[in-house]
Amino acid sequence: MLAGGVILGVALWLRHDNQTSNLLMLQFEGQQAPNTFYISVYILIAVGAVMMFVGFLGCYGAIQESQCLLGTFFFMLVCLFACEVAAGIWGFSNRDTISKEMINFYDGAYIKSVDVVDSPTKKAAVKVLEVFHETLECCGKGDDSPLFTQIAGTLCPKKDLADSLLRPQSCHQKLKDLFSEKLHLIGLAALVVAVIMIFEMIFTMVLCCGIRNATPVY
Repeated sequence: MLAGGVILGVALWLRHDNQTSNLLMLQFEGQQAPNTFYISVYILIAVGAVMMFVGFLGCYGAIQESQCLLGTFFFMLVCLFACEVAAGIWGFSNRDTISKEMINFYDGAYIKSVDVVDSPTKKAAVKVLEVFHETLECCGKGDDSPLFTQIAGTLCPKKDLADSLLRPQSCHQKLKDLFSEKLHLIGLAALVVAVIMIFEMIFTMVLCCGIRNATPVY
């Protein structure tokens, strides 16, 4: 139950983290920012909530020394463990997809922001870039065009431009670092849960066998 509560707390923190929330809630040209990252977070939320319920079931079954409840507890642990492995495989195979989707979203706004024609689309793109730059404390792609460099004074965070010797970090690299860090945290939480589940299954089977052996046969 405690492990489920910790997992649920970590997942909720990831869901409402200011950096990711500010970026993933952006909209540009009628399209929402890619939210693939939230899929793994929602899986963690579901696993944490179910773990808390399953933990209560296991505690009650152990107190009552009920083989039926402990068997149900073991079965649900196996199902949760299988979901955990499947989520881990999905996360590993899509570890680069999340940052690439966000980089493509950023580049779409970037291209519109350097349009020579002043239009509502350009203004919307500039606002999107400002959110990226302020949230991540970055500016540009790292290989910026001269036109973007000319308008960077209005787009880049002011504290980065205060010192001409400081070059703002590429938003591409910042996005990669941000989601890599978050995914590593999710992976660590999933690994801890998986290890706990293995021990839970072992102890449950030992307890079931002990109850069965201690039950008198008439």
